[in-house]
Amino acid sequence: MTELAKTFEPGVIEARWYAHWEASGQFRPERLDATPFTIVMPPPNVTGSLHIGHALDVTLQDILTRHARLQGKDALWVVGTDHAGIATQMVVERNLDSQGIKRAEIGREAFLEHVWEWKAQSGGQITQQLRRLGASCDWANERFTMDEGFSKAVTHVFVELHKRGLLYRDKRLVNWDPKFQTAISDLEVEQREVNGKFWHFRYPLEDGSGFIAIATTRPETILGDGAVAVHPDDPKYAHLVGKRCLLPIVDRLIPIITDAHVRMDFGSGAVKITAAHDWNDYEVALRHPAANIPFINLLNADATMSDNCPPEYRGLDRYQAREKVVADFTVRGLLDKVEDHVHMVPFGDRSGVVIEPWLTDQWYVDAKTLAQPAIEAVKSGAIKIVPETWAKTWFNWLENIQPWCVSRQLWWGHRIPAWYGPKDRGIGIPAPGESWANASTAFDETFVAETEQDAKQAAASYYSEQVGEREIVVCADRGEALWKVLSKEIDVERQRPIWRDNDVLDTWFSSALWPFATLGWPEQTEDLKRHYPNDVLISGFDILFFWDARMAMQGIEFMKEVPWKTLYLHGLVRDAAGQKMSKSKGNTVDPLGLIDRFGADALRFTMAAMESQGRDIKLDEKRVEGYRNFATKLWNAARFLQGNGVGASTSIKAPDATLPVNRWIIGEVVDTLAKLDKAFAELRFDDMADAIYHFTWGSFCDWYVEFIKGVVSPFPQAGGEEPRSGEGVGASEGATSPTPNPSREREGSEETKAVAAWAFDQILVMLHPLMPFITEELWHSMGERPYDLIVAKWPEPEAQRDLPATAAIDGLIAIVTEVRAVRAELNIPWTAILVPHVIGGDAAMTDRLTSNAATLSRMAKLGAPVAAASVPAGSAQIGVSGTTIAFPLEGAIDLDTEKARLAKAIAAAEKDRDGLAARLANSAFAERAKPEAVAKAREDHDSRASEAERLAAALARLG
Repeated sequence: MTELAKTFEPGVIEARWYAHWEASGQFRPERLDATPFTIVMPPPNVTGSLHIGHALDVTLQDILTRHARLQGKDALWVVGTDHAGIATQMVVERNLDSQGIKRAEIGREAFLEHVWEWKAQSGGQITQQLRRLGASCDWANERFTMDEGFSKAVTHVFVELHKRGLLYRDKRLVNWDPKFQTAISDLEVEQREVNGKFWHFRYPLEDGSGFIAIATTRPETILGDGAVAVHPDDPKYAHLVGKRCLLPIVDRLIPIITDAHVRMDFGSGAVKITAAHDWNDYEVALRHPAANIPFINLLNADATMSDNCPPEYRGLDRYQAREKVVADFTVRGLLDKVEDHVHMVPFGDRSGVVIEPWLTDQWYVDAKTLAQPAIEAVKSGAIKIVPETWAKTWFNWLENIQPWCVSRQLWWGHRIPAWYGPKDRGIGIPAPGESWANASTAFDETFVAETEQDAKQAAASYYSEQVGEREIVVCADRGEALWKVLSKEIDVERQRPIWRDNDVLDTWFSSALWPFATLGWPEQTEDLKRHYPNDVLISGFDILFFWDARMAMQGIEFMKEVPWKTLYLHGLVRDAAGQKMSKSKGNTVDPLGLIDRFGADALRFTMAAMESQGRDIKLDEKRVEGYRNFATKLWNAARFLQGNGVGASTSIKAPDATLPVNRWIIGEVVDTLAKLDKAFAELRFDDMADAIYHFTWGSFCDWYVEFIKGVVSPFPQAGGEEPRSGEGVGASEGATSPTPNPSREREGSEETKAVAAWAFDQILVMLHPLMPFITEELWHSMGERPYDLIVAKWPEPEAQRDLPATAAIDGLIAIVTEVRAVRAELNIPWTAILVPHVIGGDAAMTDRLTSNAATLSRMAKLGAPVAAASVPAGSAQIGVSGTTIAFPLEGAIDLDTEKARLAKAIAAAEKDRDGLAARLANSAFAERAKPEAVAKAREDHDSRASEAERLAAALARLG
């Protein structure tokens, strides 16, 4: 054995064991004939650092992976990072800006060199932080969404989807970020509450009979209005439907239509329709083709007003245009009123600027078609969603899914494998007055191909059919192609230019391939054959649509199988008060800081213990501290065993046992294992933690270790100090008291050492998935081992619970527990020896007390039992197994003083309880107080009510 230090210091052992596991290949031992188990880690952004959400996600994944490895499976935990297009580009641009270097000035290729350089130097921070948490991933095969193999898979999927008619280019609304000048996903949009204005304007009716009033929070978009809509059932406007009104400033006549989207009870009940700048208006325009509502793009990419606006507005910032529109309406006498209005406004989560719905040419995936098999997979049970309540959300989203915009106007990312060339019109260039530089894709022919060479061949074939054989010249962009044609560098009589799309793919497009592209696809590798589909995906519910559903769509489309059999969705980690964490609130929690203070094992156990299906986690630092104490308890138990000659077990199977206490603890191990097996099967992480915690702290440390002290200790003592919660492994040896036959406790010492060693080994194995570092350290410290704990065997004890032994030990525990409660409640000093009087002369109880006299003397400071016909005066009473046991207290405490103390304490607790009850019953308090204040009052009420009941019970014990 290696003698353990007196104090448990997690930081000392964590780095040492992690380095050993990784260097020795323990995270993926070679088990080619074993049952495969596969899980993929959602790839964190290469720019990221470990946050508390990662800590939860990774802990749950690691628990399952380590458990599978202990079961002897070929456990593969795929790990890697996401290139994080917009986030990475933003970081690198900021770094370059600080050096006086502008992206636009150095060009695309030079900028990408800077990105790769940054990635090599700083991009691996989060992977080192994941190691600190104990993540036992397959680091030897770490992937990156921009590595060569993965990029090949991304390009192949794009081209294949295009061939299958599932990917196309279209002009639709997108979330446009004016600062980064790119489309962004819904996940990158943050809705913020803003104190704004509600402007009420009047549009004159065409026939001069009056006006129709509308209200808007964005007056600048009025310039692009194409209609006014009212609800079909609104009687106020029935006489105006079908007529037209004049759009002020631009003096354009627009129709008045009906649409059920309009709310009659909001604003004026009439809504302006700006199809190119509002999501709802866009859909209204599509629903009313007969109205011929125009899609007028009012904005440039930088959110200045475009050439589609009246001349006096062109080039203005959108907010300057807003002020000018209001002023122009005011001058015309068409501004009715302005109201203060609190509303939600979309902001870019990274840029911090207001996002605009913007009409632009983008690439789209036909998500509706791809969604159908994903819907059926959940309905058929091919994918099991846990908790199953999320299945309804899955169906709702996929059944109403919209085309998926997959292009981004960035430089960092998977460049879209599409090339363009001019549609031939005579000599193959735009007609007079048409500029390639500003033309829409209507002037382009598109060639989608996996390589530039394939694109050139496709273009050559196309132009050969159109105008005869032409040499293909690849240009950087449309502008360069135009310049080369006009300068005669490209001879259009024998050549044609093509240029590649400058955009890149949405990072969600590439990460949707993670379950199979990381395994080598499109090559048919052995890993792909063995590990697809994956067994389970652990994911936050917040990326159910953005990542999980898209993995299902792409996996089924390209692999003809679901990507994973089970989808487990966990909640958010909130602060102790239940508030969402944010930097602005100052309530974020740094997981690395918690690891520094309490150790990775304590943080991991906290995450598991608080992960209850379907609920968010309220993270309280005190819980982490409490589980650090749990680790200390385990450490001290190991030190006790070492100090008494108990080392590593020599048997995987439970040893033979004759003593009831040993047969009892073997049964406790069997029961705990059954609870754990059930919890793992049902993905109940909180139940896993609960089962092993209560067995380890309660059954083993608090009871078994205390019971066997008199058996395995070389110099057992009859007395003991008062037990103190959380210290060591239980009551430590100290003062003595008279004990009949203390030597009887030492009978069966060798058997007990063997059982104790075996039981402790089972604890280490069962606890390892949740607390890997301390368990590995103790595993080796207890004696020579032929293998590391990380690759040990999950317990499969053949023993059964011994019912007579269970009854005997449970009865003993009940006696000690009740006596300790009496001592605590009545302030009975630990030095006072209590003599148990068995009322009614119950022979079985008397025999139990007599046969365990030495143990009861040590653990409860009881003297020899006495049979009694009735309860002696001035006694405290307990009830065990239907028998009353009385303890005369004369000489131990002053009964009158103790009764008075208890009565006073009861009155105080009841007063507090009743006051809190009155406050909670007050509807004004419940409605106006903050939720956390109400919750705190309810918690305090329950605490004081419980205290009053406990004190009343203590007083009742005194008769």
